[in-house]
Amino acid sequence: MDVLSLILFIIVIALAFFRKNNIGVLALAVGVVAVRLFGMNDRALIGAVSVSLFVTLVGITLLFAVITSTGALELLARKIIAGAGKRTWMIPILMYLAGFTIVAVGPGGVPALAIIPPLAAAIAVEVGYNPLMLALIGICGMTSGRFSPITPEGTIILSAVAKAGYTGNVTPAIWVNAVLYNLILAVVIYIAFKGYKVKAAPDAEVKRAEKFSGKQIVALLSILAMLFLIVYAKVNLGLAALSVAAVLLVFHVADDSKCIKAIPWNTIILVLGVGALLSIVAQAGGIALLSGGLSKIMNSGTATPLMSLSAGLLSLVSSALGVVYPTMMPMCIDIAKQIGGVNPAALMSAVAAAGAASGISPMSTGGALIIAAIAGENRINLTKEDENKLFVQLLIISMLTLVLLFAVSWLFYGPVADVLSPSAL
Repeated sequence: MDVLSLILFIIVIALAFFRKNNIGVLALAVGVVAVRLFGMNDRALIGAVSVSLFVTLVGITLLFAVITSTGALELLARKIIAGAGKRTWMIPILMYLAGFTIVAVGPGGVPALAIIPPLAAAIAVEVGYNPLMLALIGICGMTSGRFSPITPEGTIILSAVAKAGYTGNVTPAIWVNAVLYNLILAVVIYIAFKGYKVKAAPDAEVKRAEKFSGKQIVALLSILAMLFLIVYAKVNLGLAALSVAAVLLVFHVADDSKCIKAIPWNTIILVLGVGALLSIVAQAGGIALLSGGLSKIMNSGTATPLMSLSAGLLSLVSSALGVVYPTMMPMCIDIAKQIGGVNPAALMSAVAAAGAASGISPMSTGGALIIAAIAGENRINLTKEDENKLFVQLLIISMLTLVLLFAVSWLFYGPVADVLSPSAL
């Protein structure tokens, strides 16, 4: 059963990858077959679909669809960058901060991908930076903010950890380690693209953004309202976001039909469907078998970097949100138990950072949007050969980021986790 469950899961990933189908839909269909093979019933599969996660994802994405539709987040990012004026050296720093801020306050990485790459390309043309460099630095900022406890990514990770029965607080270590790695990566990218050679030209001044409209101010304040409900009223994250979104829509801050259509239903179906199948795989013993196999080639010194490499490679061909995090976060706990002397939060940090780092691959949503943003900037005028070169560049860079993460996680992730998230094993 354990071997067969893993084979079925691999078939789902491979079939979705090569046929370009939604993994969640295929996962649920295969789940129907799996429960019969393993002597279970349909209630086991239906019960494995997380209603709590559904409410959380719908609530967060609906609220930020409302906020984004007003242009408030994009304008906020432009104001941050406009603050540099003629101090060109500040642009990459502000680009990083813009990515971090937009993601960390709640929407997560997916909505911000619609804002940061096009913004980076436009600003790069203004000031003379390489647009790929500036887009990647913005992505580094976004990735640093993805593991805030109020983002979809943070919620999915905490949900997976809780289901695995781990009681430790892993968020501080995961978040700080992600920021550490991405800061180092941003500096490496800046140096590699020779960003330090760009000097401010007389006409290379970023235009000051317009003032926030009344609707935009209300939209931004709604984020604070959501945080108030979560922190002080102890309202569930998803319900808090849904409640605030409902108030905004009642007062016509945005068009409800457009905002509901803007919810990433594909991603939600993907996450819930894969999560349900993984629950069946876990009940059949597949996850225990996989973690046991990995533990045999790991020791307390190599476990963290090897987990980063494994998660990064898996993320190149699958979704971090739908496959990597739900699959490998519980494995981190099992592996830490079997090896001994390693903090599960360090392993989770490696999985979290690697799953996000591979997102810049041109075969992923992040990489594809970077290429589209640069190609869509009329003042760049890319030829077909330029686009092919850009594709290869991103592919090589996505591989090199995993090499850097391997080194950073080996050197730093364990000590950081021991200080911020002591093991609860």
